[in-house]
Amino acid sequence: MPGTRQRTNPRNGAPDNRRGELVRAAAQLFREKGFEGTTIRDIAGAVGMQSGSPFYHFANKHELLMAVMEEGLRLGLDRTRAVLDETGLSAVERFRRLVRTHYGILHDTGSDFIPVMLYDWRSLPAQYRRRIIELKDHYDAIWQATLDELHEEGRLAAEPRLARLMILGAINFSATWYRSKPRSAQRVDLDTLADETVALVLQPGA
Repeated sequence: MPGTRQRTNPRNGAPDNRRGELVRAAAQLFREKGFEGTTIRDIAGAVGMQSGSPFYHFANKHELLMAVMEEGLRLGLDRTRAVLDETGLSAVERFRRLVRTHYGILHDTGSDFIPVMLYDWRSLPAQYRRRIIELKDHYDAIWQATLDELHEEGRLAAEPRLARLMILGAINFSATWYRSKPRSAQRVDLDTLADETVALVLQPGA
């Protein structure tokens, strides 16, 4: 398409058309097998590459792990900011949308990125963490503003910062059990799960 800027590899300036494929495949494999249990050969094979080809796009496996986490947070921020773009929402309804969105970030089809961040964070060397922490801080700030508003309205009994840590921690933990059940055994869908979470957290309105 005329005028479209081609994405390039930041390491060498070369076209980087397959980078996204590698990130998606790595996210799925890291989630299924863990970072330590996944080899570069596994990732290359998943996208039909030779075992050494991923190093054309990433310096090492840790850099690929960082890219997976960064992509998850970027997608999460996009979806969460879309909630903020909806006009006329009360703090309660905005909170409800944020909860449902976060469940979707964890459990919608292809949403392997954030669970990888949750359970392989310790595998990421310190030099790669700054960018991830920066993105996570942006995400947390969106939640914090809504929880602060709910607290001011008397709908949130807990201290807002602690509430954010507890709520997101509880939702994130669903990555260990919600997907593990066969589809036929799922007793609630994500909409219902989000509604039940909100009901547990919020104080009744005046």
